[in-house]
Amino acid sequence: MEFRTLRAFVEVVRQQGFSHAAKVVFATQSTVSKAVKQLEDEIGAPLLDRIGHRTRPTPLGEVVYPRAVKLLADRADLLAEIDEVRGLKRGTLRLGLPPVASSSIFGPLVARFRALYPGLEIKLTEHGGDELTNLVRSGDLELAASLMPGFDDLDWQDVRREPLVAVLRADNPLARAGAVDINALRDIPFLLFSEGFGINRLILAACGRHGFEPEVAARSSQVDFLLELAAEGLGVAFVPRMLAEPVLRAGLGTPILAEAETEWRLTMIWRRGAYLSHAARAWLDLVAASSAPNSNFD
Repeated sequence: MEFRTLRAFVEVVRQQGFSHAAKVVFATQSTVSKAVKQLEDEIGAPLLDRIGHRTRPTPLGEVVYPRAVKLLADRADLLAEIDEVRGLKRGTLRLGLPPVASSSIFGPLVARFRALYPGLEIKLTEHGGDELTNLVRSGDLELAASLMPGFDDLDWQDVRREPLVAVLRADNPLARAGAVDINALRDIPFLLFSEGFGINRLILAACGRHGFEPEVAARSSQVDFLLELAAEGLGVAFVPRMLAEPVLRAGLGTPILAEAETEWRLTMIWRRGAYLSHAARAWLDLVAASSAPNSNFD
């Protein structure tokens, strides 16, 4: 069983199709298809079921998939350990960051990291928190920033905590409140982040606890665009307070979302028990120093 065929199979499952998987592994769709077919021939049964334009694992594929993910992750760990045992002076930090708050929180940290460790390369991946979590689990990333995960297979380190605020046009009576709960916003269309962003999970879970499903007027991965839509009166957006403060103007109100279990708690995550490279450990130390009281990095 080759890692090449396992990698192809895992990506087809994750991307739900051969064409997207081919882009991820930098191969042709035909090459990916042949690799999966080779794995199926070796196992002796189909692993994937094509339904329309989507591809899903068969019952046997669902058994093979988590084992394949673990094998690929263990291989990544082994190669990292071998490199460091050989005493390589250069290394790579495989880091995932979400678009939300990355520039304000992690921009200075990346610059500081490069100044301290000029020989270490940062291979940066940007996605929503859910996709970054999957990439950490598969071993494609050593570390990623995500909302507090709460998963037994992941370890984490705090980066920053912020309350969420509801961003409303100033002429809405709720915009003048100091705080507001999610139930008071149920009749207003919601402006949410794109699929895969952890903030959505916090907001929708809060709605579920109050027994309603919000009307979603728009989704975007761009904070500025969501705030602009809120200023135009299209609905209510939800962002960490730190992101709303720099762009506040007369046309917006930002009451704190006074709702249990909606604190924006940003963490660095990694696979529990995974080998962390020198670059990854150095990054975690830098994040810890920046999060400490009286830090010089704020």
